Amino acid sequence: MSGTVRTLVVPRPGALEVVESPEPPLAEGCFRAETVFSGLSAGTELTWYRGTSPYFTAGWDAELGMFDPDLPAQRFPVQRLGYMEVARVTDTRTRAVTEGALVAMAYGHSTVVHGDPVTQHVVPLPGGLDPVLGIYVAHLGPICANGLLHAAADVGGAELDAGVRGRLVVVTGGGAIGLLVGLLARAHAAAEVVVVDATPQRRAAAVGLGLQAVDDTPDVARELKTRWRHAPADHGADVVFQCRGQASALATALRCLRPQGTVVDLAFYTGGADRVALGEEFHHNGLAVRSAQIGRVPRGLAASWDRRRLSHETLRLLAEHGRNVREHLLTDIVAFDEAPSVFAELSSRRRQVISAAFEVAVA
Repeated sequence: MSGTVRTLVVPRPGALEVVESPEPPLAEGCFRAETVFSGLSAGTELTWYRGTSPYFTAGWDAELGMFDPDLPAQRFPVQRLGYMEVARVTDTRTRAVTEGALVAMAYGHSTVVHGDPVTQHVVPLPGGLDPVLGIYVAHLGPICANGLLHAAADVGGAELDAGVRGRLVVVTGGGAIGLLVGLLARAHAAAEVVVVDATPQRRAAAVGLGLQAVDDTPDVARELKTRWRHAPADHGADVVFQCRGQASALATALRCLRPQGTVVDLAFYTGGADRVALGEEFHHNGLAVRSAQIGRVPRGLAASWDRRRLSHETLRLLAEHGRNVREHLLTDIVAFDEAPSVFAELSSRRRQVISAAFEVAVA
């Protein structure tokens, strides 16, 4: 089976096009799948759409773990966006994936994928799961679960609950990642989970998911520290998950922490972090910032944790809380062909989404 593949491409800053290309023959050992839903990760994808990603100014040296201005940087057109796909297998030349299976993957906004189970992360979805929720399973959910795993490692634990069980948790940023992190913390027995966000829609979604929510005001850290007293001169959150790519959000996260606490940072700061005053709470309270980047699990836990297990934890969460996630977190489902207008509206702030999915019509 072959035909035309339709892909979302950014030809230049501020533009998105649906580009058609012929489908190549299916290679031995691979499988063919047709996209059903392709999720939108607005924060990351808008950096490619606007041309603000750091990959446009320097090349990434994966071996040394450095951006190097002397290496070739990304140029337009950007031919791959997205990492939240659900697809139906239509043909297979590998015993690892069965025809007819519904799978979660991360291959970008494209109507057809030729998958290789040897080199790609492929997650079969259970029959009882709402298919659209599969957009969270291969990549976004693992990002969130990895955040909890980093909090666990920070206190010497090796399971997701170790860093949050019985603890006071703040989440700064009520987007898709922040809300899923908060829901995971609640599911793993956090004493309290408070989402800090300035947007009423996101605070309402947090409450709908069973979390607490407060406005991101200049006094929010003082209010939470007054409420959460551990001992004399010991006030604030045990751990903060920072999930918004703004320096002001990281500054708020640090202010909310109790002395010697840790911010687990899942955010992506394309504009730098010049508003973070390291001579203030960070220094005087002996705080720590721990980056939880999906490219790696905490050092020492790789033998027991990998992307497959993080996806499994996502499926466990969705099995229990999928209905609420569908109602409160997935705010927009639109046709694949409407993606260019959605990107334009998001970029100009004429549209607000918490999480969105593009639906591909069945031929």
